[in-house]
Amino acid sequence: MLQGIKKMIFVVDDSDTNLAMAKQVLEKQFKVMTVSTGERLFSLLEKFRPDLILLDIEMPVMNGFEILERMKNSEGLKDIPIIFLTSLRDSKVEVRGLEMGIVDFISKPFSGPVLLNRVRVHLEVDAIIRERTAQAENMHYNMMFVLADLVESRDEKSGGHIWRTTRFMKALKQAMIDSDIYVDEMKQLDDKTIESAAMLHDIGKISIPDEILKKTDKFEPAEFEVMRTHAVKGEIIIETMIARTGGNKLLENAKYFAAYHHEKWDGTGYPYGLKGMDIPIQGRMMAVVDFYDNLIMSRPGKSALSDEEAMEIMMMEVGTYFDPEIGRVLPELGDKFAEIRRAWENGGDSFELELELELEL
Repeated sequence: MLQGIKKMIFVVDDSDTNLAMAKQVLEKQFKVMTVSTGERLFSLLEKFRPDLILLDIEMPVMNGFEILERMKNSEGLKDIPIIFLTSLRDSKVEVRGLEMGIVDFISKPFSGPVLLNRVRVHLEVDAIIRERTAQAENMHYNMMFVLADLVESRDEKSGGHIWRTTRFMKALKQAMIDSDIYVDEMKQLDDKTIESAAMLHDIGKISIPDEILKKTDKFEPAEFEVMRTHAVKGEIIIETMIARTGGNKLLENAKYFAAYHHEKWDGTGYPYGLKGMDIPIQGRMMAVVDFYDNLIMSRPGKSALSDEEAMEIMMMEVGTYFDPEIGRVLPELGDKFAEIRRAWENGGDSFELELELELEL
């Protein structure tokens, strides 16, 4: 028997008899919620996340395959393990279910001991997989931290840029969620991934020569063109990492942050001159926080601006440099961005403060 907090199981079946039997067998060891329709299931999934779903195939209105397809197309639901309950004896049905991502079949009418044992085995296996996945994710986050630190240590004049922009990104994402801006896209970008991946937006600067990267005077036109190559070089570096590791969500997002954070809404940005919605959401968001940080910090040929001056310029760029939808939240972000800037000035002089990113490194 699994120890600790009871796991939650949803049983979905249009038969009251099957629901009652499953609940009787499982409720001593698990939290069990019985559901008779697909609509009711998705209503519950808005409030609860079960550890396992036992799903009948043959149901009216919305059958098991339709429910499964809808769940697998949802970022928040696709990883919930599902066992099909079925009285069908058809190999084509089994193959289709396995291809769509179910973890097992249990035949109906089911016996109590078989049901209980199969559920226990799958939950134990799922717990092991989740533990190993968490360990791998922590390794990836640490890798991101090390690479970002390497970039920061080479470009002394941009000290703290990654620390600040990562926090700006977190504040921007929350503001967009609160204002119902790009809701579907925000659901696809979980906090840990977007915050960690954003750290690598300037990874391409590793390839920029020291005499240009560390220059304290204004860039000559030719030098500026070399600096502009860091976006493509960053994309190539991360694509190489993906090719050699098999890739993961963290690196895929990092590639978009690196490649597109200098694209502009009106199409006049670089490296590809993308316009409007052709720019991935990661690039459109990173453009906002990266531009703001460049305004408030000293750079070759320019002095740091005040928070008010920076935000005034930001608002002027909405619809040209920045996505106008994202630009809607800028006025309310002024105080939050200023707070992050003050936090940096009052003690953010060590990149080790990156450990406070709530990434559980």
